[in-house]
Amino acid sequence: MAKSHPVFARFYARVAPSAERAGASDHRGELLSGVSGRVIELGAGSGLCFAHYPNSVADVVAVEPEPFLRAVAQRAAAASKVPIRVVAGEADELPAADESFDAAVLSLVLCSVPDQRRALSEIRRVLRPGGVLHFYEHVRSDNYRDAVWQDRVDWIWSRVLGGCHPNRDTVSAISASGFSLEDCRPFDFRPIMLGAPAAPHVIGKAVRS
Repeated sequence: MAKSHPVFARFYARVAPSAERAGASDHRGELLSGVSGRVIELGAGSGLCFAHYPNSVADVVAVEPEPFLRAVAQRAAAASKVPIRVVAGEADELPAADESFDAAVLSLVLCSVPDQRRALSEIRRVLRPGGVLHFYEHVRSDNYRDAVWQDRVDWIWSRVLGGCHPNRDTVSAISASGFSLEDCRPFDFRPIMLGAPAAPHVIGKAVRS
């Protein structure tokens, strides 16, 4: 979740609508089913989740460090049916008080944060006890051969795609960071032909202890 990837940010904004039509929009709807109260969304990107927030949400603080994507997200927030405030911020130092949110949302962001452990620690800090982490991420494959392939392409994948790593064991990282998994659905999703290294996905919920 680096501060600025201007080339990748524009590429992402251009190709994201096709991924939404291919199924990502439905995934976001599943991700946000049942979310309520005060919400913090980490790595909001261009605001693709905003249209899926239900009326049970009181307000959303959407954190996005990349300036171009943040500007696009601010326009999306203006059209949302729930109050959304888009702010600048980093994964390792969220601009929020301790235990100030009922829910946290992660949508395809833990692949690119510099330090997963630190980012998850910050999310746990700003969630109240019993608060729910809603996550939608691409992850390391459970298939040994596919995981080896992810390891082999990681060096170039991360450089070309804005710091994204296809081989992170994100579900284990969440479990090791003070969260209890409540639900986790694995599936493959490949909206573009060259997306094989990032095909394994999960959608789930975890509760802050």
